[in-house]
Amino acid sequence: MTDGPFLAAAVQLGCTSDMRANLEAAGALVRRAAGYGARLVATPENTNFLGAHEDKVARAEPLDGPTCTLFSSLAQELGIHLLLGSFNEKSRYPGRCHNTSVLFGPDGRRLAVYRKIHLFDIDLSDAVRFRESDTVAPGLDVVVAATGLGRIGLSICYDLRFGELYRALRARDADILAVPAAFTLTTGRDHWEPLLRTRAIETQCYVVAPAQHGRHDDGGLRESFGRALIVDPWGTVLATAADGPGLALAEIDPARVRRIREAMPVHAHRVLRDG
Repeated sequence: MTDGPFLAAAVQLGCTSDMRANLEAAGALVRRAAGYGARLVATPENTNFLGAHEDKVARAEPLDGPTCTLFSSLAQELGIHLLLGSFNEKSRYPGRCHNTSVLFGPDGRRLAVYRKIHLFDIDLSDAVRFRESDTVAPGLDVVVAATGLGRIGLSICYDLRFGELYRALRARDADILAVPAAFTLTTGRDHWEPLLRTRAIETQCYVVAPAQHGRHDDGGLRESFGRALIVDPWGTVLATAADGPGLALAEIDPARVRRIREAMPVHAHRVLRDG
């Protein structure tokens, strides 16, 4: 991890099926964050498209497609680490794509690719009924990217509910956890912040959580909670985005990670191990 503090930004968007508008909005906020001095900028889940699920599969792109090419160029132009929170990546499975995060370095190089492992199949009410697995194929790999800013553990949205994934990221020496999301309004207002703070506390990592906010034209009643957050390794919320498109900006201090882990070496004290 870098020796000195640096600024990070979690982007909040309200995406729809209009891919051009989504990417223009994302690009404008990434540029704003970089203009403030952010060296790590992350966008939410479904950054390029949040519309009908069949269209999501039909419009899926490869890793060298237009969305990733745009983000690679933006990272290189601005000289930042840039996380494309997720996009619909083409897969080898008929009728399904991957929900994929991609991390780019300041030279535009692709540093890591993570495909969402835990898929959002739930039936809470008429307003919150969804089967992500109908159109998305799950990933298999736990991914931590070594960067000049630290080791960044990748995850997406519903992954947040599965502590074993974050323990695995910590076991691979993650310092920062990325949690791009489109949490529903129903679940988000009760669970979003408590779960993010829990993951920060139990792993003693910073958490950068960009988010979708508002209604989407996905053919249902879907509304995202928003409240993009950055949390420190003590579980303190450092920054929260207001409603609507915007940013949560906060300083990440590697020395704070080291101090907390030295004072309370939770990872070394574990007795029960997953698996």
